[in-house]
Amino acid sequence: MAIVSRTLERIQQDLRPFVSDQDILDACRQAGHPWRKRLLDPIVTVHLFVLQIVHFNTALTHLRHLAKVPVKPAAFCRARMRLPLAVLQTLLSKTATAARPQNPPAGWNGLRAYLVDGSSTICPDTPALQEAFGQPKNQRIGCGFPVPKLLGLFDAFTGMIQELRVAPLYTADLTGAWRLHAWLRPGDLLVGDRGLCSFAHLALLAIQGVRGLFRLHQRVITRFRAYRQRGGKGQPSSTFVKRLGHYDQLVDWHKPQQKARWMTRTQHDALPATLRVRELRYWLPAKGQRTRVVTIVTTLLDPVLYPYALIAELYGIRWTVETHFAELKTTLKMRQVKCKTVEGVNKEWAVYCLVYNLVHAVMREAAARQQVQPRRISFLDTVRWLLSAEPGEPLPALVVNPDRPDRHEPRVIKDLKDTYRKMTKPRHILKQELHLWGGRAK
Repeated sequence: MAIVSRTLERIQQDLRPFVSDQDILDACRQAGHPWRKRLLDPIVTVHLFVLQIVHFNTALTHLRHLAKVPVKPAAFCRARMRLPLAVLQTLLSKTATAARPQNPPAGWNGLRAYLVDGSSTICPDTPALQEAFGQPKNQRIGCGFPVPKLLGLFDAFTGMIQELRVAPLYTADLTGAWRLHAWLRPGDLLVGDRGLCSFAHLALLAIQGVRGLFRLHQRVITRFRAYRQRGGKGQPSSTFVKRLGHYDQLVDWHKPQQKARWMTRTQHDALPATLRVRELRYWLPAKGQRTRVVTIVTTLLDPVLYPYALIAELYGIRWTVETHFAELKTTLKMRQVKCKTVEGVNKEWAVYCLVYNLVHAVMREAAARQQVQPRRISFLDTVRWLLSAEPGEPLPALVVNPDRPDRHEPRVIKDLKDTYRKMTKPRHILKQELHLWGGRAK
């Protein structure tokens, strides 16, 4: 208990290089948030919020024992409500900028690569959250939870999260993807899955001077032949330009006549009539994997600077974004948030990302000392050290995960943790059936 009682001091020590006390006050002034001198001022509130999340979003009644601060749960809840969401978003942006590496890996030819992907979480079943996010259509009213759609932008090298966008459940990833372009600068590379591959998205990136690399959408037809028909049923809509190698070619994509639903007419009209892209295809060597053939489209057109093997390697890093979401949702327990208002859950997500960046900053420091890539350092082991380290304790050698690129496991579990049936009727109806059926719901 003596070690745990000093966890707050340790968290403050690790957080201040990226978010100092003055940064918190400056963010409050920037957001126009006035505050009074009290126990739960903005600085203490942010530190306690981070302490709560780093302990896997523990209960408020437990927080006062961890921090050794005589604060009641209701008082801390009101303090979190007073703190504007814009303050936490500003602090998140600062952590992402402060920890951004100046030099990208040499093997990427000077490219700053970013990963973009979507995921989802679960919120409490309240009318406000149901209206804001909605629930799966196959669930009855009163039997499911609101499911927000998340879209995250991650640094491909450090794993730092740059931005997290939230939308209703049935929202396409492209609807919010273009809003993430503000984080990118000319010469950067954005890597994503097939759901983010479209003419409009690649064209918007090209206008900004940003390169794109995506898996080809399943509805787009391509042929690796110079002599082919264009248009028509079963034929590609692109125009062949040049053959670069076996299953490697340059083609011109043409702007579709119908605008995308997520774009305005002005944005659609500003797009170029054609866009030159590079299409290539490769096969996964490992047997038994779900996907054997991968077709890539990219605006990295130079085959000398960006050879065929490098393109395949760059797209291979896209899978690490799934690991990043697993670290947030499984390790830090972000799969189910607790607040019951839209603004409250947005604040929870912002602090989750703040804690996630803090952990990855420690992982990056450990990776530099242990001379491995940051992604090889164990996220869970870093969290455990943060929770148990004394103030001023030097960073030890953390667990290094083995590099197993060809590892493949079936997506099944042996231990069935859920022993209860799923709810198929609202709870008030099930309570009535308890009396009708002798204490058991039918």
